[in-house]
Amino acid sequence: MSNSSPALPKSNRFTKHKGAREWQERVIEFVLFLAGFSCVLTTFAIMEILVVESWHFFQTVSIVEFVTSKDWSPLFEPPGYGILPLISGTLTTTAVALSVAIPMGLIAAVYLSEFASGKLRETVKPILELLAAIPTVVYGYFALLLVIPILQWLYSFVGPTLSNIFPAIFPVEMSGFNMLGAGVVMGLMITPMISSISEDAMRAVPNMLREGSYATGATKLQTALQVVFPAAISGIFAAVILGISRAVGETMIVAIAAGLQPNFTFNPLDSAATMTAYIVQVSLGDLPHGTIQYQSIFAVGLTLVLITLVFNILGYFLSKRFREIY
Repeated sequence: MSNSSPALPKSNRFTKHKGAREWQERVIEFVLFLAGFSCVLTTFAIMEILVVESWHFFQTVSIVEFVTSKDWSPLFEPPGYGILPLISGTLTTTAVALSVAIPMGLIAAVYLSEFASGKLRETVKPILELLAAIPTVVYGYFALLLVIPILQWLYSFVGPTLSNIFPAIFPVEMSGFNMLGAGVVMGLMITPMISSISEDAMRAVPNMLREGSYATGATKLQTALQVVFPAAISGIFAAVILGISRAVGETMIVAIAAGLQPNFTFNPLDSAATMTAYIVQVSLGDLPHGTIQYQSIFAVGLTLVLITLVFNILGYFLSKRFREIY
């Protein structure tokens, strides 16, 4: 007589395995929920800190003065709490960076997606993305010690002439700290991000669209610009918005190369401080906790978050609008 236990019926075995699978799926679902909820909780925690500390700041400083005054000198007597100089510096360096990064990034994305061979793409793209791994402090000293001297040398040929024609805009000599050099290097830094995401979006466009375009007699360039590019516009807008957010929040490059003196100016040839540079300057530990000067960094940080939020909302609606058009 055999001592082996009788085999379970197939229906019982299936029920047993089904119960184990359902338990595993519940565990995995709970872990994924915790991961997603932690991101949301972190965001709310950051906003809670910014809002609470900013509320204490605005108990002393008028919001009207904060958003309209052009004097930002919270560390001097008498103090000034007008954030417009920091906003102008941030927007100017961001505009310079985007004027460099968007053309270079999109041109590189179109080439890698539509014209480069597979072997060349696999070689160039990792090298391009390697620029994103360089620490920003290295970019800052690169801007200060190489890019700005080159710009000063180039400007020495045209600066005196432009200064005679437009003395209010162009100085005779370019400052050793200026937003132009910082913005150019910031543009080089965010170019790989825009290029990589845009190239991925263009590669995701179905080949049937390309083949249909070729069938009508369109060239490769016409297909890339008039078919593939519009079809990938949503991903391209996402890349640009991420680039804007990265440029607005950049700290070390502007702190090292653009200067720390708040000036209300949109002239990239001038030196100016940005919101992130001011936060770094005040967060060194010299100010006691709870003072109005210490609380000012949270008001600046909240303003920075709101500006980034506005750019993201604007990018979302533009992306949605262009998606409907194309």
